[in-house]
Amino acid sequence: MASPQHILLELFYGRWRSQTLYAGLALGVFEIVGAAPKSADEIARELGLDADASYRLLRALASLAVLREHDDRCFSSTPAGEMLHSAHPQSMRGAILLREGPEHTAIWKHLPDIVRDGRENGFAREFGMAAFDYATREPAYGDAFNAGMSSQSKLQTIWTLEALNDVNMDRVAHLCDVGGGRGHLLCHLLARYPHLTGTLFERPGVFSQGQLPWAKSLGVAGRCSQLAGDMFDDVPAADAYTLKMILHDWNDDECIRILGNLRRRAAPSARLFIVEHVIPDGHTALDYATLFDMHMLCWGTGRERTAREYERLLERSGWRFVAARFPPSGVIGVIEGAPAVAP
Repeated sequence: MASPQHILLELFYGRWRSQTLYAGLALGVFEIVGAAPKSADEIARELGLDADASYRLLRALASLAVLREHDDRCFSSTPAGEMLHSAHPQSMRGAILLREGPEHTAIWKHLPDIVRDGRENGFAREFGMAAFDYATREPAYGDAFNAGMSSQSKLQTIWTLEALNDVNMDRVAHLCDVGGGRGHLLCHLLARYPHLTGTLFERPGVFSQGQLPWAKSLGVAGRCSQLAGDMFDDVPAADAYTLKMILHDWNDDECIRILGNLRRRAAPSARLFIVEHVIPDGHTALDYATLFDMHMLCWGTGRERTAREYERLLERSGWRFVAARFPPSGVIGVIEGAPAVAP
């Protein structure tokens, strides 16, 4: 077991690590450093950086195991660093630029006051409006937000497919992905289950009609449609729904409104798959979901929840809890629901 001093030092250096990583990404380091060693001076020239400060940053990134330092101040990328390149199929670049960017860094300073008075939404405290409204007003943040969500989707899709590995979808014909971004999860589900048709349901402006990046490459364009709308007002009829990283954005009453709209439109034998960071019951050890919950406390009105808390949301919105499914990593969970039987 680590000593108390080691535990505190690791926590103390946490933001320094993530901000060092952010600087490397923002400056384009991982776009030009690959498997072949390249000198720090050459990296600095290509990126237009100060040579001495650049070397110090590269050395720090090497200490974080995203670069590897060689003799003569040369650096190459590690496997983890390769995942920070924009072209990597599982790139985390957009996610880190969003999480460690100026907006998401600023809202965390409100956490003590949020905990004192119980009023959530550090984003509104800092910028005077909710994050989704700010994304509409400030295109730079809107672009960063969409890129960050797309970046995370690549890993989340892998984990979701793993969690659903044993689920029989033979009786599902039409799947609707509510708030599905640019369709990464939906297109991969359609590729796995060739009998399915799918609808991507999103806010206006999130995607361009007929331009889902993965539909053509995965061969599912003919089975995939798009529809713009507001899930708080109505959703398309379907016999299965996915909600990936949606409900954690909203408080319980807002979630019940969303789930109620899905229930009203759902087929009698419908399936519901809620993909979220599920907090383990009886939590004692460090867990990613509890830290994400702190981010949600700062970001908006939402929260991360336990499986039991999702079960209660389902019960209050006309659904019943079926199962909680997890991929081997356990990073996310899939809460499966079905329509409740009317009394």
